[in-house]
Amino acid sequence: MNLKKITFGNFKSLYNAEFEPGRVNVFIGANGAGKSTILEAIGLLSAAMTDRVNDLSLQRKGMRLSAPSMYKSRFKSIARVNPAVTLSLEWEETEEKLYKYDVHLTTPNEKENDYWKYHSEAFFINGEKKWGRSNASQNQSNNHIGFFLLNSDPELECGRRIAKYFENYGIFQPNTLTLRGTLPDSVPLTPIGLNGGRLAEAIEDMICEEDGDRMFGSMYMDDILELIDWASDISVNVPSKTRVNSSVPMTRQVIEFTDNFLKDTAKFTGYDASEGALYVLFMLSLAMHPKAPSIFAVDSFDHALNPRLAKKMIQVFCEQILNNDKHVFLTTHNPLVLDGLDITNDDIRLFTVERDKNGYAKIKRIKVSQELIDEGQSLSRLWINGRLGGVPDLI
Repeated sequence: MNLKKITFGNFKSLYNAEFEPGRVNVFIGANGAGKSTILEAIGLLSAAMTDRVNDLSLQRKGMRLSAPSMYKSRFKSIARVNPAVTLSLEWEETEEKLYKYDVHLTTPNEKENDYWKYHSEAFFINGEKKWGRSNASQNQSNNHIGFFLLNSDPELECGRRIAKYFENYGIFQPNTLTLRGTLPDSVPLTPIGLNGGRLAEAIEDMICEEDGDRMFGSMYMDDILELIDWASDISVNVPSKTRVNSSVPMTRQVIEFTDNFLKDTAKFTGYDASEGALYVLFMLSLAMHPKAPSIFAVDSFDHALNPRLAKKMIQVFCEQILNNDKHVFLTTHNPLVLDGLDITNDDIRLFTVERDKNGYAKIKRIKVSQELIDEGQSLSRLWINGRLGGVPDLI
């Protein structure tokens, strides 16, 4: 599945924006530039394409719930607020056919219910409209339900494939207490919740023996332990009184670590472990677990990671995303994450998000020019020095 372009209109700060995604997409920019809004707009597209749009479906995507009127762009420069939020996705399965899905949605009436209405939906192949629905049609079906995935027309089979691909999209924002197993996940999905719930069960699925080697998914366990340099082993077990204080609420299974510097019998659980180790295992499980979404987002990828670990982590993470044929959208504020990106690989793309003079969020892809290569500066230094954009003008 080759995503070609995603377009947003009249959604929060994305009044008129688009970008051409790769498989790994990293967004950088000042606080409030609109990075998280991009992840949410993709979540809205996923909900619209695969089912319906209401508070429950948006929460399951990891979106922040706003007052209905606040979903639409409300800039001073707009004389009249457009009633519809517009979203569009273009993709290829072969080079011979370009597919496109368009949807126009109107936000809920605050006095009625939380369902968004479908103003129109349309599906195109090479620019030719193959299917559509509109409020203007006399045969308009239930305008609270998306019909793109439900339509049984054989000619739309390729459209149903992309809808199923997007169906489980979610914005992951792990928090330490949920990763430790002491706080329930607000969105407890399988195999991992949006906040990191069920991490122990996901890790247990990943650990195996292969030809005498201990593996974590497709990676050797020794390579995982290089990222968690203080650990000599990782396992999953039921909690015991010798490992967890009885006053601490825990899940049915816990992650156990063996420390290089402690006796083998002195194992401890994720409750006592470094939060950075839990974030590493969480990210790699998302990238490699066979039941994890094929397309997803992570807001603040670098959270809880030491800068050098963040640089190494993004290298390994990108490799696994590409190996497992997934798509991911990430935000970061850590310059060293950029140094771990191979943006000469067209599958890995870096974007800046900035507001223009009207406040509209604009998305710009950063490519490595020969001039920048000749300077010999790292991407992190170029970003900090304002050479890439995506930094606040504070001086």
